[in-house]
Amino acid sequence: MSIKSKLSVLVQLANIDGEFAGEEKDLIYMIGKANGVSEDQINDMVDNPEPLPPLSTMTEDDRFEYLFHLVQLMKIDSQVYLSEIKFCEELAERIGFKRSVISELSSRIYSDPAIASDVSSLKRAVKKYKN
Repeated sequence: MSIKSKLSVLVQLANIDGEFAGEEKDLIYMIGKANGVSEDQINDMVDNPEPLPPLSTMTEDDRFEYLFHLVQLMKIDSQVYLSEIKFCEELAERIGFKRSVISELSSRIYSDPAIASDVSSLKRAVKKYKN
């Protein structure tokens, strides 16, 4: 799955509150830069987000990364809105998980991306929530 597709979903979440700014924006640009996506390309995604790719093309690691980055982005500004939670839960369900996976990940992913989460432990935990 392409990094642009992943970033596009993050942009959609960041725009839920009607504002693409602050820590959420910084995290998206940081992820993009680390994966060779230019600022101009990300700006284009803000205006024209890509749809979620078909579930059949997503690996288990792709699905986990989606969830991990979504929850991290949701928490990064220390303000979690109900609309963001619902978006994450709906996306989790669309990619083959129970909605409650978001609550599990949210309790184990830190709002500060500098604080590392135990990714292997998170991957094991997520498996329990597969539909």
